[in-house]
This record gives sequence, C-alpha cells and structure tokens, in this order.
Amino acid sequence: MFFAPVVRTRSALPFRSFDRNFERFVNDAFFGNAARGFQVEQDDKAWTVTLDLPGVAKEDLAITIEGAIVRVETRKEARRHVKAAYELPQDIDGEASGAKLENGVLTLTLAKKQPVSTARHIEIK
Repeated sequence: MFFAPVVRTRSALPFRSFDRNFERFVNDAFFGNAARGFQVEQDDKAWTVTLDLPGVAKEDLAITIEGAIVRVETRKEARRHVKAAYELPQDIDGEASGAKLENGVLTLTLAKKQPVSTARHIEIK
C-alpha cells in the first residue's frame, strides 16, 4: 500500500511547514539511513544544508547550482564517492551562496534568489 505524506500549511507563513516528527518518520521508513547526516534549515534569505561527509577532502568535492537544484559530487579519484542532488522550492542565487567543509561536515549556505518584478508603469497621455 502506498500513501503520500500530508503537508500542513499555515496561513501566516509564506512557505509550507512540515511536522518534523512526521518527516523523520517518513524519511526513516522509506529511505533508511540515507536521510541521516542530512539536514536543511531556512530563514528569509537562505537555506542552510548540512551533509555528513567523513573522509572527503575539499579538493575532491564539486558543488554546482542550476536554478533550484544543487549538486554535490566527488571526483572519480576520491577515496569516498558521493553523488547527490537536491531540489529546493525556490531558485538559488549562486553568487551569494557559499560552502564550508569542516571536520567531515559540509555546510552549504544557499541564498534565495529574489524574484524580479517585470511590472512597468506607463505614462497616460
């Protein structure tokens, strides 16, 4: 039997908020240990993604951002191979984003790209 998790929304928040306990339950039930060592937090300006990558050197990592997708992978010669992609609900500003690898923990600070309004005022004659 397949079921889809229910997402609760709050009218006061612009984004969906998840019940963290239910999210952990679903992650553990369907993905096992794959979801462990991965954490996402957000504020108004950016997402903070934390990944456990023990045994990976920063020289072996490549991080690319394309639209709302961030990809993390190691080069072929690395001791440990990692290849993952994460899609976020909003486009990422690659210029304002950054990454830090410290003690086997990769911390990505992914800035939210602010939507640009294309509305124009025209003169009435």
